[in-house]
Amino acid sequence: MNFLEPFESLSPAPFETSWRSPSNIALVKYWGKKGHQLPANPSLSMTLKNCFTETRVCFEVGHANPGVELLLDGVRQEKFALKIESYLRSLTSMPWLKKVHCVVETRNTFPHGTGIASSASGLSAFALGLTDYLFFLSGVKVDFFRTASYLSRLASGSACRSVYGGFVSWGGDSDLYASPVSVHPDFTHLRDSVLVVSSDEKTVSSTAGHGRMSDHFYAETRFLQARANYARTVAALSAGDFTEVGNMLETEALSLHAMMLTAPSAFTLLKPNTLAAIDIIWAFRRETHLPLYFTLDAGPNLHLIYPESYEHKIRTFIAHELSPLAVKVIDDECGEGPVKC
Repeated sequence: MNFLEPFESLSPAPFETSWRSPSNIALVKYWGKKGHQLPANPSLSMTLKNCFTETRVCFEVGHANPGVELLLDGVRQEKFALKIESYLRSLTSMPWLKKVHCVVETRNTFPHGTGIASSASGLSAFALGLTDYLFFLSGVKVDFFRTASYLSRLASGSACRSVYGGFVSWGGDSDLYASPVSVHPDFTHLRDSVLVVSSDEKTVSSTAGHGRMSDHFYAETRFLQARANYARTVAALSAGDFTEVGNMLETEALSLHAMMLTAPSAFTLLKPNTLAAIDIIWAFRRETHLPLYFTLDAGPNLHLIYPESYEHKIRTFIAHELSPLAVKVIDDECGEGPVKC
C-alpha cells in the first residue's frame, strides 16, 4: 500500500497547525530493525496522558533557504532541526517538500532524551502536523491517523504507536503502521508513575542500540521471545489478567536491558538507583501482594504500573520508599491519544 501516492504531486502553500501528542510506554518491546524502519518483532504499548509533546509547525513557501528551524522550550536546537530536515528529505516521493520551509516550536512535559520516549511524542507530533498539511493541500478525507502513523514510523518506530490512544500494536497487524488494541475494561484506567532516577541524556541513543542487534548473538532468540510475549500480553489484556500482564512487563523490560548488556559492544543505560528501586518493588510485592509492576524503556527511568483501584496505597508507598531514589516522579495514566490544539 502506497500511503503517500495522493500527496506526490502537490503544490505547496502556507499552512500552520499545532498538535499535542503523547508519549507511550512499550509493554512488549521492539529492539532491532529490518528493512527501512520496520520492526524485527511486534510491539505493544500503552499511550500516556500527562507525558506529551506540544508542537506548532508553520509551513512557509518562497523562503530564500528552505529547511527547518526548530525551537525546543524556546531554545534553538540545530541537531533536532537537522533530524527533521533529514526526515523530510527522505520522503523522496514528495519532492515538492524541498521548497517548503518549516518553523517548528515544540515543548515537552517531561525530560527529553532520557528514555521516556520523547522521540515517540515529539516526532509523532511533527508527523501529525505534516499529515494535517498533506490533507489540507490534497483534500484527502480518509485514513488520517493511519497515514500519520505511517509517517511517524518513518521518523521513529515507536512514534507510530503514539498517534492512537489506549493500547496500541505495531507489527501485529502490519509493520507499516500501528493499530489500536481492544482490552478488558479494567485496563482503561491503568496508572503509570514514572520514577525519573536520572534526567541526563542517554549515553547511547535508541537508534544506535537498535543497530547493535544486527550482529547480536542472541538476536533471533530475543525476537522469538518477543513474539511469544506479544501473543501472551494481547491475550492477558483481553482477559483482564493483570498478573500476567505484570509478569510480561517485567520480563520484557529485563530482556531489553539484557540485550544491551550482552551486545557485541556492550553498554548499560541502568543506574544504581534503577536497580535499588527494582529490589524495593519486588520486596513490596512479596510482602503486600499488591499489584505493582515495573517496566523500562531504553533508559534508566522506571514506569510503575498499577490498577486505579490501588492508587492511594501504591502512591503512598512510592512517595515514602521510592521517591528518595528519584529526581522526580511523574504521575501518569492511560491516555486517549493526540489532539489538535
